[in-house]
Order: sequence, then C-alpha cells, then structure tokens
Amino acid sequence: MSYDLLVFQPDQAPVSRSEFLVWWGEQSKWSEGHSYADPALSTPALRNWFLDMIATWPAMNGPFAPAGWPDDVSSVVDYSVGRSMIYACFRWPAAEKAYEAVFAAAAKHGVGFFNASSDLGEVWLPDGDGGLALKHSA
Repeated sequence: MSYDLLVFQPDQAPVSRSEFLVWWGEQSKWSEGHSYADPALSTPALRNWFLDMIATWPAMNGPFAPAGWPDDVSSVVDYSVGRSMIYACFRWPAAEKAYEAVFAAAAKHGVGFFNASSDLGEVWLPDGDGGLALKHSA
C-alpha cells in the first residue's frame, strides 16, 4: 500500500463533495490517452508544483526520474500526471513529511489538495491569501 495524495487545478474540478468524488473517480480511470509521467501536458501551476516537489521527492519513473535512486528510497514518489491533476504515491514511512511537503507546495502554487489516503478525504482549496482552506471532508 502507498500513502496517496492528489493536487489538482481548482478551476477544473467540481467544488461540491459529491461532484468532486465523481470527478476523482473519473480521473482515477487514467483514461486521458497519454503517458501519465510527463508534466508538460499539465497546467502551469501543477507543472510548477511538480518541479518543486521532485527537488526533494524524486520521481520514480518518467522523464524526470533520476538516473540512480537516492540512498533514502522512502523519498522516491510515483507521480501520475494528468491534465488537471497530479496523483502522488508515497511510501508509508514518509507519510507525515510527504503530507507537509505536498500541502505547502499546493498552497505556494495555488492548487487544490486532496488527502486520498485519509478516511475523511479532506479537500482543500486556495484561500486567496497564499494558503489553503478546508472545503469539505467526510
């Protein structure tokens, strides 16, 4: 099992909880018809989030994967990049630090954040002041 977090382009995802979960269900079918390893097809904000993240949390595969894995393999992340979202799968021992890093980078780049591994499934949206505000949870 992995610790899974999602960032998304807020203006391309529904705001209501029920509609958001349906949208996420469609996104997780991975049916956009492209490789999910390259952030070039994503929005500028998501691409910038990704580039910030891989500096500390290297990609497991794709064009941005390092030639060799770091000594601490718990920092390697399986990113799945869509047009309006990026799904990041972390190793469980890194969960707390991963949450903090993804949340901070999401706020910095003005993208939404979904804690897919939480029983509450919290969804956070940019608050307009450089932070994130909880929109809904179970």
